[in-house]
Amino acid sequence: MSKVKLPTPLPVQQYARCVNASNQPADYIGDWPTAGSVYPVRVLTNARTGEPQVHVLGFYAERPYGAFARHRFEMVAEVWLN
Repeated sequence: MSKVKLPTPLPVQQYARCVNASNQPADYIGDWPTAGSVYPVRVLTNARTGEPQVHVLGFYAERPYGAFARHRFEMVAEVWLN
């Protein structure tokens, strides 16, 4: 048995409310959040910039990359999964 620990995501589901749905890029192709709506999300760090980005689960995005800036959302709940 190996003693190497692989990083695994925590068993949580996060929910966030969209607080800023303005300034959709003209070349954006995909789903765009609606202000005031709550979405299941996953917050990941951008590999290039190191900034956290919000990925809305279930959203389709073709171009540009389907992640949103953190300032567009406020976290409202975190549910631990068993």
